Amino acid sequence: MTTTTGRTASLLAHVPAPTGRTPDPDALYEGFTTWVGEQGLELYPHQSEALIELVTGSHVILATPTGSGKSLVAMGAQFAALAAHRSGRGGRTFYTAPLKALVSEKFFALVAAFGSTNVGMMTGDSAVNADAPIICCTAEILANLALRRGDRASGSADDAISQVVMDEFHFYADPQRGWAWQVPLLELTDTQFLLMSATLGDTTRFVDELTERTGRAVAEVSTAERPVPLHFSYVVEPLTEVIEELVTTYRAPVYVVHFTQKDAVERAQSLLSTKLSSRAEKDAIATELGDFRFGTGFGKTLSKFLRAGVGVHHAGMLPKYRRLVERLTQRGLLKVVCGTDTLGVGINVPIRTVLLTSLVKFDGERMRHLTAREFHQIAGRAGRAGYDTLGEVLVMAPEHVVENRKMLAKAGDDPKKLKKIVRKKAPQGSVNWTDATFERLRDADPEPLSSHFRVTHAMVLNVLARSERHGHGHSTDPDAGQRDPVTAMRHLLLANHDTESQRREHVRQTFRIYRSLRVAGIVERVRVPDPSTPAGYRPSVRLTVDVPREFALNQPLSPFALAALDLLDVEGPGHALDVVSVIEATLDDPRQVLYAQQNTAKGTAVAAMKAEGYEYEERMALLEEITWPKPLEDLLTPAFATYKQSNPWVADAELSPKSVVRDMVERAMTFAEFVSVYGLERTEGVVLRYLADAYRALRQVVPDEHRTEDVHEIVEWLGELVRGTDSSLLDEWERMSRPVDDDVSGTGSTQSGDGPLAGTGEDAPARPVTGNPRAFRRLVRNAMFRRVELAAREDYHGLAALGGGWDADAWGDALDPLFETQGDDAIGIGPSARATGLFQVTEPGAELPAGHEGPTTAHVPGGVVPPGTWLVRQVLDDPAGDHDWALTTTIDLRASDEAGAPVITVLAVGPL
Repeated sequence: MTTTTGRTASLLAHVPAPTGRTPDPDALYEGFTTWVGEQGLELYPHQSEALIELVTGSHVILATPTGSGKSLVAMGAQFAALAAHRSGRGGRTFYTAPLKALVSEKFFALVAAFGSTNVGMMTGDSAVNADAPIICCTAEILANLALRRGDRASGSADDAISQVVMDEFHFYADPQRGWAWQVPLLELTDTQFLLMSATLGDTTRFVDELTERTGRAVAEVSTAERPVPLHFSYVVEPLTEVIEELVTTYRAPVYVVHFTQKDAVERAQSLLSTKLSSRAEKDAIATELGDFRFGTGFGKTLSKFLRAGVGVHHAGMLPKYRRLVERLTQRGLLKVVCGTDTLGVGINVPIRTVLLTSLVKFDGERMRHLTAREFHQIAGRAGRAGYDTLGEVLVMAPEHVVENRKMLAKAGDDPKKLKKIVRKKAPQGSVNWTDATFERLRDADPEPLSSHFRVTHAMVLNVLARSERHGHGHSTDPDAGQRDPVTAMRHLLLANHDTESQRREHVRQTFRIYRSLRVAGIVERVRVPDPSTPAGYRPSVRLTVDVPREFALNQPLSPFALAALDLLDVEGPGHALDVVSVIEATLDDPRQVLYAQQNTAKGTAVAAMKAEGYEYEERMALLEEITWPKPLEDLLTPAFATYKQSNPWVADAELSPKSVVRDMVERAMTFAEFVSVYGLERTEGVVLRYLADAYRALRQVVPDEHRTEDVHEIVEWLGELVRGTDSSLLDEWERMSRPVDDDVSGTGSTQSGDGPLAGTGEDAPARPVTGNPRAFRRLVRNAMFRRVELAAREDYHGLAALGGGWDADAWGDALDPLFETQGDDAIGIGPSARATGLFQVTEPGAELPAGHEGPTTAHVPGGVVPPGTWLVRQVLDDPAGDHDWALTTTIDLRASDEAGAPVITVLAVGPL
């Protein structure tokens, strides 16, 4: 059994009634297996073994193959923990995963199983029902809770962490994030652990460590037979021929694994000339696609691939596109999916055959062979229970080997032809692989998980915050030992799983952090009474300030954003855009976007420098100074340096001024235009996730005093832009505040493809572009200011290209007199040009405002703006501030809804 189906909400009914006593293990096992049977399913032996160990209180290390039903075991563990909690004999159960997407997916699954009142979620930027008995969270959230509370975090008290389910536990070995998987093991000594992964390797260390540290038995369940056996092959035939053979011999769906998004897309393109689907199959795909809305850019490319029976799947795609590919594959309509190794992190696609195009990947620093863990993580996706009786894993030989084999086959046994063959070699400097590499990886067990402990300001401050301010550590306090920060920190430094030399460096780092906190006045030395010492006391330290309770659990720089907003002038003309820039500076960098902006800026600069006669060496030197836009950097950087001195909990965070949302507003760009301008078609999913994060942050962080009408407009516009592109990111975020736990369909609320989440963001009817007046007003305002910018540059052809009924000559005739009388700087485009008062809208039914004459009057019969029309005037800024010229237009609301963008007709450009 690999998935939960049926009426999952009914699982709550099987939780034993509260008795005030520890729930009977037999009753727990029987209750859960009864529910399993109601689904028409039967547990595998290893699932039964793990569940028996869990209900009897043991730790369990579940190291079973992909597709062997680990998720069901986790649900059984949570079932037992909830029963104990309801009986007053247990605390809360925490489920952790490495990715926010997996956390939210599990959240909705558990809501369906146990009800919305019993399940909560914490991911760093979202917190829902955080006091619930079942919590889904990222590993970092749990680690910081454990650091903050120490031993008090675990146990049987209502608010204690009595059970932890760690999914994808092999992330313990991640160099950047592995510390978060290790800390709970060190700190939660009275907590039951379920550690799960298909690629754990030797777990002896964890068995011994947990047994010694917690005094609780540890059961290692790792002998499960893979439900669907795998067959491995090394292939030296041309890739296209291999794929054709796999499809024609009914070994599809085939997932063709690449290690860059670019290679995946190019492979899909190359397969368009290969007949993979029959006419009937293509017709079935077209029927399934129906009126699915593909956007411009990559959407059109993907549509072409899908209609040919080829899918693409990688992290840079819009979520709705990835879900569409998954759904089509689940329904047997796609024979081939070209993607990246993100397949190894839990997508629900029934893959029959995994075909790796390489055994080499770039890890951010160098090209290297896959590790055994990486290889088996990817290979394990082949063959899914309930779909296949066999899974296949094929590894392609390098291209030069395939070419050599092809030439030898063509030469046959002819000695003359064989002699003439010049064998190709691997590209110079490349990392090569052979059949021996394949065999080594195939036969190797996953490497033992390596420790990657880290000491940070957040860790030290969390430990310091265990004690109550000015009152911790008294000898009468039974928790004095665990509350004492020195003792607690010493334990972390000595008990972590790193090497001795690494531990010594952790000690040095701790002292560096301590000194910085002392200098900042955040901590002070104290003497703590301790009768066990000859002096009757022991030295310790304590906080001198109140550390924010949630500082390490949410966006760490949100408090700084609040403080920095007070540096802005609410009445200033650029206030709204500056608010956006403050928030953007606190968000994670979308690296692909920023590098694209930087490359564009450098390209523009090179062209300008060439035109001005700069020499090559001088151009290259100047280009080093050009980066992506960083608005407010001069204001925010010193402010952040000052803020860190009194708020050291942000010392590990990085402020990063950037302009993505602001760039789109200032240049009046739609999502599609932004992606096109910067060539981000392959990574538009990254763009959208960033925009969704910015929207949430603007909604959550900006206080009322800075929520001017201009700010409201931008926020509403941004929300509509994200929803109009792919609503799923915001739909899910907003649904978390009101999760549904009634499964009226009888199919389970989280089944891939058919449940209520299927189709989110892709099949729901789109709201008309005028449906949100405030957001539409911002769209119109952006479009009008775009015309102002082009007018300021005397780009009459650019103005004509925007439409509106005027050609370049008409624009020139209207604007030339202005430039002739007032010079090249006649039209301003700075912050004052964006002032709210210069943008004027007269809505349907309103009388024509004073000052509208000539062409305007002709379009407003009777002096009243007609139904379905906005009359818009954008007054032009000028050096003298006279504001005596304006651009006047009408907006056709119905046509705008049809076009999905403001439809503008230019009426006049001239003096008021």
